[in-house]
Amino acid sequence: MASETHIADSHEKIRVVGARENNLKNVDVDIPKRRLSVFTGVSGSGKSSLVFGTIANESQRLINETYPTFVQQFMGQLSRPEVDALENVSPAIIVDQERMGANSRSTVGTATDAHAMLRLLFSRLGQPHVGSPQAFSFNVPSVSGAGAVTIAVGKDKGKKERRSFEITGGMCPRCEGLGEVSDVDLDELFDKTKSLAEGAMTVPGYNVDGWMVKGFTESGFIDADKPIQDYTEQERADFLYKEPTKVKINGINMTYEGLVPKITKSFLQKDRDSLQPHVRAFVDRAVKFMACPECGGTRLNDGARSSKINGISIADAAAMQITDLATWLDTVDAPEVAPLMVSLRHLIASFVDIGLGYLSLDRASGTLSGGEAQRTKMIRHLGSALTDITYVFDEPTAGLHPHDIQRMNALLRLLRDKGNTVLVVEHKPEVIEIADHVVDLGPGAGRNGGEIQYEGDVAGLRTSGTITGRHLDDRARLKESTRTPKGAIEIRGATQHNLKDVDVDVPLGILTVVTGVAGSGKSSLIHGNVPGRDDVVVVDQSPIKGNRRSSPATYTGILDTVRAAFAKANGVKPALFSANSEGACPACRGLGVIITNLGFTQTVETLCELCEGSGFSDAVLEYTLDGKNIAEVLAMSAGEAAEFFTKGPAHTTLMRMIDVGLGYITLGQALNTLSGGERQRLKLAISMAKKGAVYVLDEPTTGLHLADVDNMLGMLDRLVDAGNSVIVIEHHQAVMAHADWIIDLGPGAGHDGGRIVFEGTPADLVASGAGLTAQHLRDYVAG
Repeated sequence: MASETHIADSHEKIRVVGARENNLKNVDVDIPKRRLSVFTGVSGSGKSSLVFGTIANESQRLINETYPTFVQQFMGQLSRPEVDALENVSPAIIVDQERMGANSRSTVGTATDAHAMLRLLFSRLGQPHVGSPQAFSFNVPSVSGAGAVTIAVGKDKGKKERRSFEITGGMCPRCEGLGEVSDVDLDELFDKTKSLAEGAMTVPGYNVDGWMVKGFTESGFIDADKPIQDYTEQERADFLYKEPTKVKINGINMTYEGLVPKITKSFLQKDRDSLQPHVRAFVDRAVKFMACPECGGTRLNDGARSSKINGISIADAAAMQITDLATWLDTVDAPEVAPLMVSLRHLIASFVDIGLGYLSLDRASGTLSGGEAQRTKMIRHLGSALTDITYVFDEPTAGLHPHDIQRMNALLRLLRDKGNTVLVVEHKPEVIEIADHVVDLGPGAGRNGGEIQYEGDVAGLRTSGTITGRHLDDRARLKESTRTPKGAIEIRGATQHNLKDVDVDVPLGILTVVTGVAGSGKSSLIHGNVPGRDDVVVVDQSPIKGNRRSSPATYTGILDTVRAAFAKANGVKPALFSANSEGACPACRGLGVIITNLGFTQTVETLCELCEGSGFSDAVLEYTLDGKNIAEVLAMSAGEAAEFFTKGPAHTTLMRMIDVGLGYITLGQALNTLSGGERQRLKLAISMAKKGAVYVLDEPTTGLHLADVDNMLGMLDRLVDAGNSVIVIEHHQAVMAHADWIIDLGPGAGHDGGRIVFEGTPADLVASGAGLTAQHLRDYVAG
């Protein structure tokens, strides 16, 4: 009997034995199932390596292996994590902060099935009746025609017949369901006073001797030596708008197409963020987007918009703030849709409960912040019938006001209480406080981390003596004195999104914190009015562009200095010390891994045995600088490298990286392994060289441990003391308390926000301020 009890108890824990993923040092840990466990530790201590890289990765890998081979080919192949044993793992669902992608056809409604439910509702009750649910879909066009189909009736089974068909979709024919149309500024495409032979084209990549231009000049449709402004009507039409036409150029069959549709396909139909910076700048200059005049930006055709319930069309419903949509749904009462309405009302209520009631279902999903995207994904799971799932969250409080964190905590508990295991990587003490179990990693970051410092309840963490335990009850004090502004950025009549004709002066020469609940209008006010002015530096958490070879060393320019130092010390060319150039390992071509194509989208990566993952040839590794070869230098953390390069531009940049809390990041690690907060701080480290600038920072404490927040505040002070102005959009009470000036928006979110609730010093806000921010800051400094 005792043996059976022991077996049952062991199955109630996820057992990790010998985890060595990334910086983990042979970690053994037991995590209770069906409980809420929070993983803490300084940035880079190994939390994500344990939770995401080991537990969640292995769960998903094992699930993927249960699918047929042809399905696995579409899904790609996950490698087994570096761990001796992993026991009692249930299926894992990762709810992270990755943006939901820039698919222009994806909205909040389509991403959560809310729009699918609305389409079903309007197909049942909408008057006039216009068709099935697809008649209300902006992703389904209306088409008709005839085609041969195989039928299996009568004696002649398999007989082919031609039958007419009609698909009635809701897509607007003008904008093809995108809700906006583009207008190309022709003057940005070419210099009309020149001929193509003279280099008239100003489109990136359209060089006078290149194939893109030769396609026009040798097509036979255009006189290459005639100025564009002198083209006949036919030449102009052929040059700009001709439909795809087969032509032969230099004996090669090619397709000729007008410049405008060619530009549209090559630039405008791609994700803007995937374009190279100079191409993105060209698109921003040359293309103006506007709401489709035919559908008014709703994406839907006349038929879909004509069908209404109680005077409301599906376009009207999707455009409502979700809190208003919830109210309207309560007025829809028809027995034939009763079960549907229960599900739809529950789903819409989930948006409100999770603090996203200020959104609308027609909001493009690509415009959501990382925190909003994470909470939107979470909605999919709140009503799920699945139980005994492992839910894995990456800082679910990112972008949340203290008031909204309370809501998030309730939802995390709700998932746990449904019989699920909830694993949360988090720094906020408000979330740590509600944990059933805490796993604290450290003691430091990078090579100095990767060990379990504490396991147990929150009370034990407080007395554990770990860096997290020591800082758990930290409270920043209000400043005794604040800086005096040196001018202001005057914002007048701001109406972006939910802003209600806002007038406000943003002080210069001091540290200004802009706060308010999620959706109150903070980002609209600052990002909509401050950038674009002289000397404004915006540092956000958007992905850093680059390929798999990009690293902090290449992004910051440190590698150029390092290569030059190696070249000088050894009397050889700098190019020799680039894994992308002459110094590359001949086997892996500088990647450090061998990529094997297993057929149809499936590849596997293995460590290159020749260079052992360094990416450099043996000959290059013979050269040293102060006893270290180039691979050993790139394997250094920023902190180690700062001690190695004790002077010069490399040392200056490395010290800035340490300043912003990135001392643990290795110089050669891939940029795509950095979190949003790490990316923002890396951008900040580069831009800190400017003096007299206006810095706009968007939630710089994201991803920061409690102990690192003080360092961030010190860095912000140094920026201001050096003669800069710093504007921080932030919810962290320690940053609010440290501000010279606070601008608080609200009082609520969406149309309940968009107003200035308070302007003044933190002390004044605590003493006499009203609203949620004042309440939470007052409680914070009192605690």
